Amino acid sequence: MYKNVYFISQEKDKKILDEIFNYIKEKYKSEISTFTLEKIFDDKRDKDILFLLFLGDDEIKTFFQNHLDKQISIAIIPHENSLDTIKNYAISKNINDAIDDAFNPELLSKIDLLKCNDYLAFNRISIGDMHGMNSYDYNENSRFNKIKIFFDHFKNIRFKSYTLTTSEKQTIQTAASGITVLEHLSIATQESAIRDELSIHDGKLNAYILAPTSLISYVWYLLTIFFYQKISLMSLPKSLGFIKASKLTVSSNEMLDYQIDNKDLHQSKTIELEVLQDCINLHLGRDLLEIVKNDDKAIEEKDVIKLNSLPKAELSTILIEGKLPLIKKATDEDFKDLLAVLKDSAKFSYIYATLMILSTLLATTGLFANSTPVIIGAMILAPLMSPIISLSMGVIRADKFLLFQSTRTLILGVILALLFSSIYTLLIPLEQITQEIQGRVNPNLLDLMVAIFSGMAGAYAYSKEEVVKSLAGVAIAVALIPPLSVIGIGIGIGNIDVIYGSFLLFITNLVGITLSAALTFIVLGFAPLKKAKKGLLYTFILMAFISIPLSLSFMKVVDKYDYFNKLNSVKSIVLEDKKVEFKIQTIQNEKNKILINIELISDKHLSFEDYIIIKNKLQETVNKQIVLKITPVIQID
Repeated sequence: MYKNVYFISQEKDKKILDEIFNYIKEKYKSEISTFTLEKIFDDKRDKDILFLLFLGDDEIKTFFQNHLDKQISIAIIPHENSLDTIKNYAISKNINDAIDDAFNPELLSKIDLLKCNDYLAFNRISIGDMHGMNSYDYNENSRFNKIKIFFDHFKNIRFKSYTLTTSEKQTIQTAASGITVLEHLSIATQESAIRDELSIHDGKLNAYILAPTSLISYVWYLLTIFFYQKISLMSLPKSLGFIKASKLTVSSNEMLDYQIDNKDLHQSKTIELEVLQDCINLHLGRDLLEIVKNDDKAIEEKDVIKLNSLPKAELSTILIEGKLPLIKKATDEDFKDLLAVLKDSAKFSYIYATLMILSTLLATTGLFANSTPVIIGAMILAPLMSPIISLSMGVIRADKFLLFQSTRTLILGVILALLFSSIYTLLIPLEQITQEIQGRVNPNLLDLMVAIFSGMAGAYAYSKEEVVKSLAGVAIAVALIPPLSVIGIGIGIGNIDVIYGSFLLFITNLVGITLSAALTFIVLGFAPLKKAKKGLLYTFILMAFISIPLSLSFMKVVDKYDYFNKLNSVKSIVLEDKKVEFKIQTIQNEKNKILINIELISDKHLSFEDYIIIKNKLQETVNKQIVLKITPVIQID
């Protein structure tokens, strides 16, 4: 219990002061001495003295500044001009409750203060524009106003060049829209978009750097801030970088606008930020009691730097010029790493040859056995996707090494596949066209779309190390090796239709993957569009030629499903005393006729005349000549 209270105030209202003094004297029996802000105290006073501040925010900062690192106990009474102090230290807005907290020894804690260019801050430094993180009041906006503010930010993002230097003398150069620096943040007092608790006595500042590298990442950040409203260090949006350090210097070659605790605007080319650890003994509000209790358990944290997503070098220049790309552009480092991988993938090797032979034999076996799982295994084993992705990069960059090596590797792989699948077919005494084989001799536009999407996924997976494991799924989706195996089967059994259909499917996959992967690499910034025009033009022309037979085949598929739906509308027919139910098994659409495999279910034997009636009925339904392959089923009740 404090025996003496040094009351620091500029207040002139005697009524308010009398109420405060009477409450302290009656409840705590303490002697009260009044002082003005100009009085400077030392730390040689008795421990039973409480410095009770009834001041505005700026005056409290002045008192703190004059008494840094002095062993005096300070408490705060809510004042109409001390809203920031109340908010940041959870001071009760009720004067009597605040006085009770001031006399509660459990609430006394050593706290950090944030210093910015020789000015003290309670908690926050705002540099530039953080597009939603600067404001305390976004929660109070209506949904309509949030949407309006959202689009205002969306149109007005601007970047500046920043140099960030941490307490460990690590220097980072980047382009950013703004930086928010927080000294502390607790759930009890939290009013920003940050979900985490940031310690009030860890000796560290917490800097959030807004630097979206693409329009997509920027939109995601705005949605997070304005509608979801909470971000966490565990899952920071890619638009945000983060630094936790005891000191941070922010500099630029042009003037930087910054605010201290969202107050007056300042300008400087260099902003020195430093945390003064445990520099003030302050009675916090009761909502922070748990934080005070855990003071002794606090472990000093190491510096944290999460800046991998911030723009660098060339991309920084693009952003400063006001050009925010739709998707993040690749850096020089990204390009070097990817190019090294693709050059290795483009080379022919014994491992590549071995995998081609084994995957071909496995796929051919699965095709004859009509086994989907075996064919999928062959797809995963096949190494053909790698040289095709390398070829797409060679096309857009006109890279002779990549073009030559990947084309050579592809051709040798195709030759190996055709050679071993055809020889294997000749050695197997089977010539049956299974459903798995038949499914690869009639490609259409849907197969081209599969190849296009797979090419996009393949290029993206190669460019992003964290998703490279998805390549197995891409290989399954595009199915490069089964068409080659079907070509080999066609050669082995001498079936021209099988050879043509499966060859068209393979070329479709090859061209679709190459073109879409090339376009994906361009979008990701791995090649300028001007340089890629020639290669893309040739690939587009080739795709246009391929699309002609694919379109015709697709129309047949559309007609087939149309006929199938019409035939299924006829469920049954009554022939004299016999009711016959129809079950369509398969439909094959030819130029002038439809081949229908149908199951007829009846409780009595059907005559040939009955079959003719059924055929005529179905022909009327589809308005086209049909050929029926009938499987009669006699149903006995």
